[in-house]
Amino acid sequence: DRIVDTALKLIDAQGLEAFSLRAVAKELGVYPTALYWHVPSRNELVVEIISDVLADIVPPQELPWEDWIRALLHRYRAVIRLHPNVAPLIGVQLVSNASADLGMIERILAKLHEAGFEGARLVAAYNALLGTMVGFVTQEFAMVLTDDTEQWMDRMSRIISTIDPERYPLLAAHRDQMINRSFILRWENGATAPLDGGFEFYCELLVAGLKALARPGPEA
Repeated sequence: DRIVDTALKLIDAQGLEAFSLRAVAKELGVYPTALYWHVPSRNELVVEIISDVLADIVPPQELPWEDWIRALLHRYRAVIRLHPNVAPLIGVQLVSNASADLGMIERILAKLHEAGFEGARLVAAYNALLGTMVGFVTQEFAMVLTDDTEQWMDRMSRIISTIDPERYPLLAAHRDQMINRSFILRWENGATAPLDGGFEFYCELLVAGLKALARPGPEA
């Protein structure tokens, strides 16, 4: 537990670049070989860190399926907001997870089954939900440039301020609403400039899509 806690604090404070077993050992005041009694590799430690971060994201099962899915997405985003530097690791681990949370998988499947999915469509809905949960948030909290931040901000501001309204009419009309508050046109990530409106829209888009696709009738 101390190793996982120390590693997470190191990632939070200094980013993924500073994360290694040697760095964790230094923080704990021990030799790196001492850690191998508890975690055999860096990858195993990553698994433990992610398991710790995601430990409480599953909502109460008594919620209706629509509210349960909304709550799952919001709870996931909340923990990533606390530990934004962990976001890239989670995307990797969900592809090849050495310690899959079978309980979480079962609960997600149960709620999607409650919504009306089964068989291959249940698996497809599960994959869509996981992709939704991780995709937006990973992008929102993607690592930002740490060198010459002011120059980058000035450069982006100049680009946006010189948008030609005849050539890009919609972009020019929504410029003030989008600058540093939308993907691509920003220099900060969700830790300091959260994309709340886009995330809420994203959640409702998923729920509405699942409703539309569950238990399709002949007209579908």
